[in-house]
Amino acid sequence: MNISNAQTAVDEWIKNHGVRYFNELTNMAQLTEEVGEVARIIARRYGEQSEKESDKDKDLGEELADVLFVVLCLANQTGVDLQEAFDRKLDLKTKRDHDRHQNNKKLK
Repeated sequence: MNISNAQTAVDEWIKNHGVRYFNELTNMAQLTEEVGEVARIIARRYGEQSEKESDKDKDLGEELADVLFVVLCLANQTGVDLQEAFDRKLDLKTKRDHDRHQNNKKLK
């Protein structure tokens, strides 16, 4: 599924299962909450914090999907074509960062 299809799928889900999109500020707060859940898993599973017993069953993929879902909601409700924006960003990063990263001794 490409990003455009994902945006359409989220929009259809909202229409068929939700009442409406939450407003943009609510979705921004939700996005922050979901990113915090991802950060908690990463910090405890891959970082130096010890993982609590209650966190061991948390699914990183599910939490990342929650982040993606809210990002797609925000894109839909603000009229952003995320496929187009992502393609432009990837092109920019490819042109701008290729040599910079290839020549970064810290990455060797």
